[in-house]
Amino acid sequence: MTPQPKLGPKVRAFRRKEQLTQVQLAERLEISPSYLNLIEHNQRPLPAHLLVKLAQIFHVDLQAFADDSHARLADSLQEVFADPLLEEHSVTTNDLRELSESPAAARAVIALFHAYKSSVQSMRDLASQLYDGRAFDGVDPAHLPSEEASDVIQENLNYFPELEAAAEEVTRRASLDRSDMYRSIVAYLGAKHGVRVVLTPISRDRGYIRRYDPETRTLQLSEVLPPWSRQFQVAHQLGLLDAARVIDTIVERSSKNLNTPESVKLCRVALANYFAGALLMPYGDFHRIAEEVRYDIELLQHHYTASWEQVCHRLTTLRKPGAGGVSFHFVRVDIAGNISKRFSGTGIRFARFSGSCPRWDVHAAFLTPGRIRTQFSKMPDGTAYFCVARTIRKSYGYASGDALMAVGIGCPVKDARKLVYADGYDLDNMDAAVPIGTTCRLCERGDCEQRAFPPLQHGLKVDENIRGRSFFAPVDDVVATAPQPKARKRR
Repeated sequence: MTPQPKLGPKVRAFRRKEQLTQVQLAERLEISPSYLNLIEHNQRPLPAHLLVKLAQIFHVDLQAFADDSHARLADSLQEVFADPLLEEHSVTTNDLRELSESPAAARAVIALFHAYKSSVQSMRDLASQLYDGRAFDGVDPAHLPSEEASDVIQENLNYFPELEAAAEEVTRRASLDRSDMYRSIVAYLGAKHGVRVVLTPISRDRGYIRRYDPETRTLQLSEVLPPWSRQFQVAHQLGLLDAARVIDTIVERSSKNLNTPESVKLCRVALANYFAGALLMPYGDFHRIAEEVRYDIELLQHHYTASWEQVCHRLTTLRKPGAGGVSFHFVRVDIAGNISKRFSGTGIRFARFSGSCPRWDVHAAFLTPGRIRTQFSKMPDGTAYFCVARTIRKSYGYASGDALMAVGIGCPVKDARKLVYADGYDLDNMDAAVPIGTTCRLCERGDCEQRAFPPLQHGLKVDENIRGRSFFAPVDDVVATAPQPKARKRR
């Protein structure tokens, strides 16, 4: 059920990087140039013995061929050209494929589209501010720094062995008490770094839940934080201090993706969060217990005094060679459907410039706040996933109201039986899977009741005499799927 990886573009990219012609590479592989040409255009599969030869010729690890950056770039381009602004331009799949084979040009197009979307949003925000009669101090809704930081996490598949090693070293050096991690880390911060941790009353926290003063070496935590958040915040601060060199090294090697000071800062925050998760939930121990409890997130919460989101984050990092866990993707959305965090560890594609599919269980989680929802789903290409989602509530007191979000993780359906949540599902019956997509513009399903926009492949075709399940369903599809009247029996 899982499609074979398309390695042709990767082979072509490596060949061009080595400045080899198809004839020259074919000679080294001992195959014909025509056969190599078919492989590079994904018209023939890449046999295992040729894959090994290619790795030797290009002096790369086999894992280099599993890098999905090319596929992600192609998906981003497809989403860019799915925008209504470019609808009248007949850009074919072949055009997009050729463009994605020039990464620098492809990224330039995506950057231009980012700027366009940002400008449109800025004008909308400005119009809204002027309409409401409020003062306008400037708008910067591009969110490019967060996108760049997310790309660093994605390119590393959310696994940083250097930070895992740094967390293990602190555990050995500090002799942390697992039954009271908060006090242990606070004591270590004081002994090793001279940092004093102070709990600040809510009436005096000035809206900060964590604030560190480097001059006085004082870390202030608001009393509004629950126990699991307090211990995570002290672990985060310890990461910024104790693993500073490791974090700097990762940021330096990722500098080509971090183009602004804010991007660098956000990346450092994300890496310090990774360190905190690794310290509070040690890799080997966490992996073993996750397997024992069949990835029951609530049981893992109880064992590590962690939140639902913290455990879900940690589950996505179990990618150690030879000791990996189930591969998960991660997504966090608000009630308006905005994606504030995402990571694809399973190959699933998230929309970068538009709304996600409303059929995802992470959106349906808002219908039953606090309850765990599960979903067996399939993408238009037949790829199937098993997903788990639940709302999370962040409250800073009655007067401040609630911040309700939903966090979901998912794995390839082939691994779903390892999860306790999949018990009772007929995972071999693909007809039972919920049809989902990336975003409406890129989804070809015409019978979706929740479609918000016409699909790029068909455009908008209206027949005032026909109304299908969706207003945007292609007319031909509506006619083809409409129930036909039964023939009368002759007497």
